[in-house]
Amino acid sequence: MAVCRRGTGRGRRHGAPGRAGRHRVRPRPQAARQDKTDSRHLRQLLAEGRLPECWIPPAHVLECRALLELYNDLRRERTAWAQRIHAVLFHQGAPALGAGTLRTGQGVAALRAAAAAHLSRPGSCRVATALEVIEALEARMHVVRHQLLDAARHLAGAKVLAARLYGVGPVTALAMTCWLAGKDRFSSSRQAVRFAGLDITVRSSDRKGPPGRLSRQGPPVLRWAVYEAGKTHARSSAPDHRYYAAVKDRKNSKRAALSEARKILRQAHHILAELGDDALAAA
Repeated sequence: MAVCRRGTGRGRRHGAPGRAGRHRVRPRPQAARQDKTDSRHLRQLLAEGRLPECWIPPAHVLECRALLELYNDLRRERTAWAQRIHAVLFHQGAPALGAGTLRTGQGVAALRAAAAAHLSRPGSCRVATALEVIEALEARMHVVRHQLLDAARHLAGAKVLAARLYGVGPVTALAMTCWLAGKDRFSSSRQAVRFAGLDITVRSSDRKGPPGRLSRQGPPVLRWAVYEAGKTHARSSAPDHRYYAAVKDRKNSKRAALSEARKILRQAHHILAELGDDALAAA
């Protein structure tokens, strides 16, 4: 408990001499220490079997989480550099890039030609630098993705999720297994949705308040992967396409994808709950 108190920064406050002037700064009275009371309470909870427990994932699951977070960081960095290229072209009046231009060799060659013809020397240098960084990021993403696919093939829960849920690929299945699997992790599917940060939070005073927003309190990797899986229901061949189209017509495509993502999380929770700790076993 003493370590927790030091970590939270509680204790005395020292005033800055330059700002205090002639006024004497009185230190805040230190709160009474409750180490004995807390220890007695924890001992009672342990004796009664009501002590809160923390689930610690196995080592191979922690390694998979680290790889997933690395892949997500690389993906976001690549998106940022692609947006820099779009910004340079826009500010200097060059033709805009088409969809998927940076994903093909022909598109990259066309971009280099457009940069040489329409951009200034600093602008061309920025585009060339961005293309080099994107190429390096894509090479590293390719290596990390192969490692993720190999890990998903050797994890029982990921294989089951990828086989039973539409739109869930190996990477998404691996992410849901690493963060949602485990015996008695969540008592309901609503808790799994809340853990992923896809639940709606509303802040209101009296009868006035802004519209609800996503809490975004869970792992960003899990939220991104499930959202991408939800977007696959935009296909006419998807089993839940009718619901996706109805929400899209009533709201927009983003709301529809989020609704499908919540459905996928609930289904994944029930499947992983059936598997229990076997979901984290080697396949």
